[in-house]
Amino acid sequence: MNSRINELYGFSPRLAELAQQAEENCMEAFARIDAVAEYNGAKVLKAFSDNKVSEPCFYGSTGYGYGDMGREVIDKVFAQALGTEDALVRFNFVSGTHALSVALFGVLRTGDKMVSITGKPYDTLEEVIGISGEKGNGSLMDYGVEYAQVDLNEDGSPKLDEITAAVKGAKIAYIQRSRGYSLRGAFTVSDIEKMINAAKKGNPDIIIMVDNCYGEFVEVREPSAVGADIMIGSLIKNAGGGIARTGGYIAGRADLVELCSYRLTCVGMGKEVGCTLGMNREMLLGLFFAPDVVASAIKTSAFASELFTMLGYECSPRKDDPRGDIITAVKLGDEEHLTAFCRGIQKGAPVDSFVTPEAWDMPGYSSKVIMAAGAFTNGASIELSADAPIREPFAVWMQGGITYTSGKLGVMLAAQEMLKDSEQR
Repeated sequence: MNSRINELYGFSPRLAELAQQAEENCMEAFARIDAVAEYNGAKVLKAFSDNKVSEPCFYGSTGYGYGDMGREVIDKVFAQALGTEDALVRFNFVSGTHALSVALFGVLRTGDKMVSITGKPYDTLEEVIGISGEKGNGSLMDYGVEYAQVDLNEDGSPKLDEITAAVKGAKIAYIQRSRGYSLRGAFTVSDIEKMINAAKKGNPDIIIMVDNCYGEFVEVREPSAVGADIMIGSLIKNAGGGIARTGGYIAGRADLVELCSYRLTCVGMGKEVGCTLGMNREMLLGLFFAPDVVASAIKTSAFASELFTMLGYECSPRKDDPRGDIITAVKLGDEEHLTAFCRGIQKGAPVDSFVTPEAWDMPGYSSKVIMAAGAFTNGASIELSADAPIREPFAVWMQGGITYTSGKLGVMLAAQEMLKDSEQR
């Protein structure tokens, strides 16, 4: 660590030494991360050139948005970059959960069955499905969709034999790639391939839907390469590269994407309408930056894992573990350490660094949640952020870092805040 930087931030000699050692320990991991980013960057660049991206693609449309050239090119570029037949990429998706909801309602019909084969989905999807919340609010179950799930093994691995049996007669097998607020590892593309094979064994016609949030460009392959029929993600996570201010995507089989477009707009119009209001440029620029930004986030994550392991905390994944997403979980033991960590992450933010994060009853979550996120885009978890429910085992989930330098400093400030908190108690 540069001594001038230490002086700027007042890092203790011990912390500076630990950080330097942690960074040195990560060098081999960093080289692997850069190699993945180089390939994915080339893949994205080729998608841009093959689909003839030009300045007129940046122009926005208004009203109905008929004939919006940029909108149509963006769908093609994302589809090629993600290895799918088609894509629906729109700023109208307000969150990843919204895009997932559109996909589920777009494909499922009354009498259909969906099976989550990676256990209980993320908190914000529970009311969409209908496994929590008030009856009659318009959930999938209210519309006569049947839901079942196959829980994971204690070690977080999928129960392949149970998946094969559970999907018989079902329409959708649902896979959540990232961990949510659990301590299992994120699923790699190889893990997803095993689950898809198990599901197809039990039901060759099953539609495989993957929540790909936090996973784009982490590996050289996307779930589409191993048989996923449809994937969904958010543009204020990996795929937006820290540039897109909002939006999401649904990518996959052309017939399924078309059904989803009917849900987003209306039947019969689908992808042919929807003005872009000048948002095309930032969605394209964000995708172009995404592979390198994701690499910065993964480096930040690996560094955090190594530093906090050296400080005596349990972290997952470790720096050399296979990664399915950009997130690192750190078990901090108690609420005081958890809130101190989040205070430090907030202090390392380029925006709102002076704000003190506090836990609150966040809509869609069953426990109070604390979030540290001083971002250029509100809620953008490709930017350095940390969040956690206030409950056992008081683990924090950290993600993002659109540059490695800022990400590393944020992690060090989190460690410094925790060390100060321990000294004062």
